[in-house]
Amino acid sequence: MSRYISKEIRVKVSEKANFRCEYCKVHEEDSFLPFQIEHIVSLKHGGGSELENLALACPHCNQNKGTDLTTFLESYQDIVPLYHPRLQVWFDRFQVEEGEIIAQTRIAAATIKLLKLNEAERLIQRRLLMKIGRWP
Repeated sequence: MSRYISKEIRVKVSEKANFRCEYCKVHEEDSFLPFQIEHIVSLKHGGGSELENLALACPHCNQNKGTDLTTFLESYQDIVPLYHPRLQVWFDRFQVEEGEIIAQTRIAAATIKLLKLNEAERLIQRRLLMKIGRWP
């Protein structure tokens, strides 16, 4: 399980994601910082660097997700897995209302919470991008 991800794999992941963060759907062109290739299941948890386990993530989503696979919702016993961009369809799990990402499932609620998808700065950015037709 190498940590190294080749240029070819990076390009394939970016193209598969249409150059958008696979968690918040912001386009890489609309970010001041370069996007990162993220291990959906981290190396720490036994994930590998194969294409099926890699996702394109903006720095905000990647930093907030870290190596996590789950979070809790209502209580510490209410552990819920996070959205998996290779196994699930984003628009089946999330909706958008006035720039706010709304959970349609418990997995989406957990992901919104952990990745802080609706923080004020991120909501403002999405609304501005929506206004000029750049999101989603």
